[in-house]
This record gives sequence, structure tokens and C-alpha cells, in this order.
Amino acid sequence: MSNQMQQENPMAEQEQTAQEPLEPQEQEAQTPAEDLPSEAQAAEQPSEETAPQEEPPPEKTEAQLLSEQLEELNDRYLRTLAEYGNFRKRSQQEKDEVYPRAVANTIEAFVPILDTFERALSAPCTDEGFKRGVEMILHNFKEVLTRQGVEEFGVAGEPFDPQMHNAVMHIEDEEFAENSIVEVFQKGYRLGERIIRHAMVKVAN
Repeated sequence: MSNQMQQENPMAEQEQTAQEPLEPQEQEAQTPAEDLPSEAQAAEQPSEETAPQEEPPPEKTEAQLLSEQLEELNDRYLRTLAEYGNFRKRSQQEKDEVYPRAVANTIEAFVPILDTFERALSAPCTDEGFKRGVEMILHNFKEVLTRQGVEEFGVAGEPFDPQMHNAVMHIEDEEFAENSIVEVFQKGYRLGERIIRHAMVKVAN
């Protein structure tokens, strides 16, 4: 009978065998609540991943704030002083350039009058008194220009300089040195290094 029951209930034995290994797992899952750390204990334990909090910088004292304001104002003052110095230099430079330019432009307007007086003196004249008067006017005129720093140039025999002379004619003549001025048709004038008018000349090649 016993063997018959065992043969009739093979499924029951398999179920019992399948259930037996589960008992240790159930026991492991049922961990006593006392072994688990409480939430308060977990909160008390510092986390290794949490970065340390930086302390806020100390507030600046009144003396430090005043010192920073003083440095800022001093920096502004130095910048303003430098800008003003540059402005004065630019103004002085412009003034130095404007005056000679204005004088040169004024003299350039009077140069044709000098040419007219010189042509008048070169023309034949029987009235010696009139000729003497024209010579005095021309002499005084040139004296005024000399006091202003004006120089005239362009003399036969001196070497040709394209920066100062304007060659309107060229000749081939062995009697004259190469690249020398043979004749001056119109004098040149300059004020310092500024050319007011180039001299009009004939040059020997």
C-alpha cells in the first residue's frame, strides 16, 4: 500500500522537493529590523562623496573698502593726466605745423609780386629816380621775407636737385658740368625745409 501511494503521488514529492531549497532564501530575506541602520544613524554618517563646504570670504572692513576706492580714484586720475598730456602734445604739434603752413601760403601769394619787381628792374628805364625807387621797394620786400625765415635759391652753376629745381630745358654742352644749372628762369623760395616754389631752370646733360 505504501508503495502504491508513493507511485500515485509522484507530483506531490516533486512539489515538496522544489519547496525545500526556498526555505534558506526566505530566512535570509527576513533580516531582523534591529540589524538595519536607522535613518537617523544614516544621516549622522558623513558621505564620502559630499564635497566639503567652503567657508564664505570674510566681509571687507571699512578701511579696506576706502583703500580700494582710493586706488580706483588714483588710477582714474593717472589716466586722465596721461590723456591730457597727450592732448597737449597733439595740440602743440598741430600749432607748430599750422603756423609755418600759414606763413608759407602767405608768402607764396606775394612771390609773383617779387617776380614783377625784378622784371621791372631788368627792363630799360631812362628815369633813374623811378628805377631807384623800385629797387628800394624790392630790397625792403626781400628784407621782410628774410626776417620771416624765407630763403631764395636757384643760381647758375649749382648742381641740379629735383627736390628744389624744376628743369624746363636741357642742353648738351661740354663747357658746363654734367647735371648743372645753366640758366635760371625763375627763382625758387623755401621756408626752412618747406619749398614754397621750385626754381625753374635750364640744365646741362
